[in-house]
Amino acid sequence: MKRQFSAIYFAGIVAEIVLRLPYDRRRRQIPKADQRVSAAEQGLLGGLFVGLMLLPLIYALTPWLDRADFRISPATRARAGWAGSAILAAAIWLFWRAHRDLGANWSPSLEIGEAHTLVTRGVYRHIRHPMYASQLLWSVAQPLLLPNWLAGPASLAAFLPLYLSRVPNEERMMLDHFGEAYRDYCARTGRVLPRLRD
Repeated sequence: MKRQFSAIYFAGIVAEIVLRLPYDRRRRQIPKADQRVSAAEQGLLGGLFVGLMLLPLIYALTPWLDRADFRISPATRARAGWAGSAILAAAIWLFWRAHRDLGANWSPSLEIGEAHTLVTRGVYRHIRHPMYASQLLWSVAQPLLLPNWLAGPASLAAFLPLYLSRVPNEERMMLDHFGEAYRDYCARTGRVLPRLRD
C-alpha cells in the first residue's frame, strides 16, 4: 500500500511539472518590468523542494523514515490514501486552472512582465492566490498519501513560511503596478478562499 499511494503522490508531482512546462517556456521569453526576488525567497523555495520532493523521496525509496510512520490500521491507511488522492486531484486541477487563467502573466516568483495584465477571470474571479490554495490542498493530501510524521507534514511546514513571507510582498507589488484596480479586486476576493458575500 505504501508503494501505491507513494506512486500516486509522485504522479501528482510529474503532472504539475508537465502542466507548468509550456507556461515556463513562454515566461522566459517575456521581458520583465519588475523583479523582486530576494535571497530569503530563494531559501524558502529550497525548503519547499525539501518538503515536497526530498523527504517524500526518502520516505518512498528507503527505510530511513519508517520509525516515524503513523501507527494506523491497513483499512484506515487505505481510506486515508484514497481521500488524499481525491484532494491531490483537486489541488492539481486548481494548479492547472490557475496557470490557464493567468496565461502569459504567470511567473514562479515575484516578477511582472512588461505586458502584464491584472487577471480577474476564471478562478481569479473568486480568489487572488489559487496557486497557494492549490499548495494548501496539496499539504492536506500529502500526510494522507505519505503517513509519516516527517514526510507527511513536510510540505505544510515548508510552505507556510513561504506563503507568509511572499504574499504580502506579492500584493504590494501588484498594488504598485495596478493601484486602485488591484485594491478594488482585493476588496471583492479572498486570498485563498472565496470571500463570503455580505
